[in-house]
Amino acid sequence: SPRSSEPFPRVYSAPDPPKPPRRSRAPRALAWLVAAASFVAAAAGVFLFLAPGGGDRSAAPRSTGIEETSPPAATSAPPSSAPPSASSPPAAPSAPALIAALPAPCSTLPAGVVRDLVPSARRTPLANPILTTCTYTAMSGSPRWLTVEATLYRAADYPAPLDNARRFFASRLSRDARDVSARTVSQDRRSGLGDEAFRLFKIDKDQPVVVGQVTFRVRNAVLTISYIEQHSAKERPEALKAGCLAKATRAAGEVRASFR
Repeated sequence: SPRSSEPFPRVYSAPDPPKPPRRSRAPRALAWLVAAASFVAAAAGVFLFLAPGGGDRSAAPRSTGIEETSPPAATSAPPSSAPPSASSPPAAPSAPALIAALPAPCSTLPAGVVRDLVPSARRTPLANPILTTCTYTAMSGSPRWLTVEATLYRAADYPAPLDNARRFFASRLSRDARDVSARTVSQDRRSGLGDEAFRLFKIDKDQPVVVGQVTFRVRNAVLTISYIEQHSAKERPEALKAGCLAKATRAAGEVRASFR
């Protein structure tokens, strides 16, 4: 049967940002994609590795125990009395540069990529200093959505922003696999996309939609790109897995390039 052209009833709104100390409450969360989470700041240490250095000493001639019957040659050099040379310790490893601010919410995807993935899309940006979302919605033909979400842990708000970002990424990895509103078909770690990343494909239990999702961390920022597509009653949702993940991964690569 032809795909429904009715709007997808699920409301996609911006997720709650993490609650930094001394900051006000942020906008409401994406009801379907992101749930609220609290985070514990932890102190991070920087380890300095110092390699001990040393120099060679010139050794004095060893005695043979045999008495010499002739004086030593006038050209004989006396034992070296130069002090041992000291090697400089290696420099301490430098910490990665933190991301100070998030890009504008709808600026991380080129227009051509958006046209390919979500033709004739209407975009909805939402932003505050620590959370941005941009949702691209196309309802003509086959309804589809593309959401780019970025969460930033600023040094001004957290004593250990890298540690907080790692914790948030780990919570997404665990929580998204247990989403009670959808059936998770696959979830796997990825390399070559930020400091750590995973991909996920799931099928909504209440609506005829499937989701290809990529979540990755770049230093103290965590980003989630979700490509959502409607399927017909005659289609096997699992058959859409490869296409959805490919589109979400393409968008994630473009977004990653915005975070240097």
